[in-house]
Amino acid sequence: MDVNGLITKVTWKIEVLSDVGSKSMGRNGQLTKVTWRIENFSTIQDKKLCSENFTVDGNKWQLIIYPGGANEAFLSIFLGVADSATLASGWTRYAHFGFAVIDQFDRENSKTRATKKEFNATNPILGFRSFLPLTELRNPKRGYLLNDACLVEAYVFTGRTVDMISHEFIVKTVLGKRKTKEGDCVKAAIGNQKTTTTKPVEVINPSPTLAVELEQPAEEDMNTFFTILEYELSSSRIVFSKEEAKEALAKINEALNMTPVDLNDSGKFSPLKQAFMILASFDGSSTTLTIEQKNELLGLEERLKELANRAAKAVQDKNQLTAKESIKRTMTRSLESSLIRYKEVETEVKQVDQILAARHEEVVEAQKKREKMLAERNGIYRSCKEMKMKLDALGKEWAVYEATARVGEEEEKSVEAEWGRIKDFISSINGKI
Repeated sequence: MDVNGLITKVTWKIEVLSDVGSKSMGRNGQLTKVTWRIENFSTIQDKKLCSENFTVDGNKWQLIIYPGGANEAFLSIFLGVADSATLASGWTRYAHFGFAVIDQFDRENSKTRATKKEFNATNPILGFRSFLPLTELRNPKRGYLLNDACLVEAYVFTGRTVDMISHEFIVKTVLGKRKTKEGDCVKAAIGNQKTTTTKPVEVINPSPTLAVELEQPAEEDMNTFFTILEYELSSSRIVFSKEEAKEALAKINEALNMTPVDLNDSGKFSPLKQAFMILASFDGSSTTLTIEQKNELLGLEERLKELANRAAKAVQDKNQLTAKESIKRTMTRSLESSLIRYKEVETEVKQVDQILAARHEEVVEAQKKREKMLAERNGIYRSCKEMKMKLDALGKEWAVYEATARVGEEEEKSVEAEWGRIKDFISSINGKI
């Protein structure tokens, strides 16, 4: 998927877990876990993402994610029956399933939810519309979007006798896999869903005089290593030059000279994050930035992004009213035209009635013409009645659209005011760099 010049890389892995946690949790059964790692997550413009199909107990399933939320405030995740269109009438399918958006700083803080559902032709897709607030998803203090990569896990269990999936089970799954290397009884099948038994790892104490040769690392181990490495490097003290600070300030001023909507459309937030970090970390002899100012600088990238999103939403709300006004005008003109024609036909019908009364010899021919005109009149009536119902329905919703537009207008003013405050703040420190 090519989004804003970036390739949205997707890593997909399937594991069939057998007898998971049978010793520690007293539970048995078969469970399928899928891991969906989506990179460049914040640049995705598609409203909906659909995963590859995967099979559990011979049944095909699919994950559906709404990156911007099905209701525009929360990340939404669903499980769907992948082959529902080809199943026989009256089909049903049971599943105990759970989802997790992994906190890549601390797995135990991951957001998890689980449920039991009966799928059928009426409800082939079920899940959580309000899985995780988008504000929390994008919070840099949480590890949900580490390096703009979102790690989603799904667990699907078709047994009805035990409750397999819980928050504790999900967050401990990775720890259980590590125990497998030490000879635990857990079995995993990765890739084509062929169940295999993981052999215990033989641990050999290396000689002090010999170099230790590392075993081939797993992908998750490498991701964990580089996540920790990135955190350690970001915690290190980096000294920036005055030229770098001026260049960072120039990038910030360039962004602030744009309108919030234009900045939102430009996708230039990544350079701004680095620029704010450089500016907050710069310690020149003439710099008199306070701790509060530096902290505010570090949070401005997210603040500008939020303001830009709000501005874009405000414009969208205002444009929605304009679109509805156009529909209203079109429907009103159509009703007026139909009303004129209805009156014309009504007059013509009366004229034909007079002809029928005066000319008995033309009764048959005139009757045919009358029936045709009556049919046209009835068609116009039905059309007008249907259109009037639509117009009435639109009228009932009109106050909502107007209110939304007013809120959008007020929000736009609020954004402009906050935007100006930030510009003034940045201008106040221009001479200090």
